[in-house]
This record gives sequence, C-alpha cells and structure tokens, in this order.
Amino acid sequence: MNALSLIAQNAGFLPTRGSIMIDFVAAAMFGIILVLGVSIYLVRYRRLYQLHKWIQIVTGVVLLVAVTAFEVDVRFFTDWEALAEPSSFSSGTVHGLLYFHLLFAIPTPLLWIFVIWHGITKFPNPAEPSPYSQTHIFWARLAAIGMLLTAVTGWVFYYAAFVA
Repeated sequence: MNALSLIAQNAGFLPTRGSIMIDFVAAAMFGIILVLGVSIYLVRYRRLYQLHKWIQIVTGVVLLVAVTAFEVDVRFFTDWEALAEPSSFSSGTVHGLLYFHLLFAIPTPLLWIFVIWHGITKFPNPAEPSPYSQTHIFWARLAAIGMLLTAVTGWVFYYAAFVA
C-alpha cells in the first residue's frame, strides 16, 4: 500500500490511526452501552415496558445499519492491517485480539435479533409482563452481556491496533 492511499483512508476523528468508520464504531459503543444500561434500568426499576421496547428496537436498527456500514468499509475500502502496522503490539497479538473480539461480536447481533424479534412477537402491544417474561429476561441478559463483552474486547483490539 502506498503512503498516499494510507493517508487518504486514515480520516478518523480520534487522534489515532483508525479510519473514520473504525473510530465511529469504537466511540459509538460507549453510547450503545450507556443506552442499553438506561433501557435496562427503565424496564427493571421504572417498569416502562413500552419505552424499553422502543429503545431496544431503535438501538437494534441503528446497530444493524452501523455494523453493515462498518463491514462494507473494512472489507472494501479501509486496509485496517496497514493502519495497525505501526502498533507496538505484534501482528500476531493484534490478530489474536481481533479473533477474540469476534467470538463475541459475531453471535451477539444474532442473539439481539432473536431477543428483539421474540420480544415483539411474544409480548402484548403495548408491552407489559407476560408468560414469556422470564424466558425473555434470560435471553436478554445473555444479549446484554454479549454486547458488553463485544464493546470491551473491541476497545482492547482498537487500542492494540490503532493507539499503541
């Protein structure tokens, strides 16, 4: 890769080597985790079931669009490995951190789709507790833990690849 194309793709807004989409996803995960926490609080302690439902639907759609845009960017436009090359971590370590991150990043959206779809189809409208509630809580907790682990492992990978 020549220096000009490396500079052209490195238009990130954070003071790192990440591209704009890599920076966007790394920063957006803070917001996603915050919104997820607020949504869980609203349903668990305030019993605002309908608000929780819509926060989750909107968050799910936003994540789907963002992850799709991110995947298109890193697969077709941004050579993330070239951006990560100056890292103080070895290439093997950076790739290992990426693969560890993918252990959570791949199944978590599938789990979220499952939880949201069943939440929409198995709860009454407007949303309120139902016989499905305990099953939903089980799967939703796994999805929330998966999202948290996706974010944390993504930030560790981001640091190793684009900061260090």
